[in-house]
Amino acid sequence: MLTQYFTASSLDGFIAAEPEDGLAWLVTRDIDPTGPQGYNGFIAEVGALCMGATTYQWLLDHAPGEWPYEMPAWVFTHRAFPPTEHDIRFTADPVPDVHAQMVAAAAGKNVWVVGGGELVGAFADHGLLDEIWIQYAPLTLGSGAPLLPRRIEFEQIEHDQNGEFSCRRLRVKT
Repeated sequence: MLTQYFTASSLDGFIAAEPEDGLAWLVTRDIDPTGPQGYNGFIAEVGALCMGATTYQWLLDHAPGEWPYEMPAWVFTHRAFPPTEHDIRFTADPVPDVHAQMVAAAAGKNVWVVGGGELVGAFADHGLLDEIWIQYAPLTLGSGAPLLPRRIEFEQIEHDQNGEFSCRRLRVKT
């Protein structure tokens, strides 16, 4: 079981463009979800996931009525969201407590910290991040939400090309 961060990034290290955490730069790019380091292979090994309130709000705004995940999900938030029929648990509990719940729910599968970067950094601060998978798009954004807003040391495990993306899988150095 691993705790992983799977995301796309601009070459200059941003996961969302300003204003309003836009992803238009990402959805127009060519990538094969079944290709090297693709989403389909990654998500098949995930048993639980979490995200921050901004990421969750983005999903609500851009895919209303849809929920793309079948596994339990935690949303770290201090604001209220409408009730949902999906297995989504809203929490303001400490990261280590929620991580333990996620590991139990994942039943031996991996845990995915969807984002954003500050939440992923909080997992790393507690020694609860094992890997990151980054799909680098061939563009720069100049500003936006950073990939990871703190220093973390990694070692490369794997590097591939998938469509337009340069894909890297990195392990957190301990």
